[in-house]
Amino acid sequence: MAAPTIIATRESRLALWQAEHVRDALTERFGLQVELLGMTTRGDQILDRALSKVGGKGLFVKELETALEEGHAHLAVHSLKDVPMDLPPGFVLAAIWEREDPRDAFVSNRYAGLAELPQGAVVGTSSLRRVVQLLGVRPDLQIEPLRGNLDTRLRKLDEGGFDAIVLAAAGLKRLKLASRIRATFDPSEMIPAAGQGALGIEVREDAQALRALLAQTIHQPTFLAAHAERAVSRSLGGSCSMPLAAHGVWQGGVLTLAAALGDAVDPRRPLLHAQVSGTPADEAAARALGNLAAEQLRAAGAAGYLTAAA
Repeated sequence: MAAPTIIATRESRLALWQAEHVRDALTERFGLQVELLGMTTRGDQILDRALSKVGGKGLFVKELETALEEGHAHLAVHSLKDVPMDLPPGFVLAAIWEREDPRDAFVSNRYAGLAELPQGAVVGTSSLRRVVQLLGVRPDLQIEPLRGNLDTRLRKLDEGGFDAIVLAAAGLKRLKLASRIRATFDPSEMIPAAGQGALGIEVREDAQALRALLAQTIHQPTFLAAHAERAVSRSLGGSCSMPLAAHGVWQGGVLTLAAALGDAVDPRRPLLHAQVSGTPADEAAARALGNLAAEQLRAAGAAGYLTAAA
């Protein structure tokens, strides 16, 4: 009997759902015996500080990469929006799977939407991207940091610490918590994060046979859109301390990529916007489209905003 394929995963309920989803699909499609290796990452342990202050979203993937490097696991499953734009040497994204709903969700026990919030309402999120876009619409809001896994964030809302919180719709839907969503933000009013709603599968670069197998599972529209989105951030030196949004939408074979950049130091500063369209057929063309959006942001004055985020 062949040795099992091991998936390294965080141990939050959402991360385990994602890993189990990949496990079941690989078993059904390829007949693989797949097991999970649950791990706790630094990102899960540090809950009293913003990610931008303690090392960024890479804190959610480092321990998983160590498991891959040391041979304890063969692949790691991530929410793609949590994956740094540049992976460490020796690692690659072998596959990107089809998105769930990419939008941000408004969650509240008292109010049906952002417009219903009273003056000075307290909204929870630790995403700088969400902060600058929320304040762009409602500069009166009091935005407070909110860390922890999905269940922890909902509990903090239920305990009365916030009038509303903003979460990724995808996670709520995957955990059958869609009933908690009071409203979703149209991407035209709150642009999602690069890769939001998609799953990324990371492996060692030298795992050629596994890479070839996983390549068969790539969802090409999501793959190309996500690479375009991630290229915007990469081109601008993107990190967790940069309030950057990038989201691509396919329509009739054309990918339209919208991006927005805010100021991390002065989140009420007007957002910079970019929008480009193209018909990328491969990863290189998708990245080129993302680079073009980044150039538009630079032309709009991104340099001053990036200096603030540095």
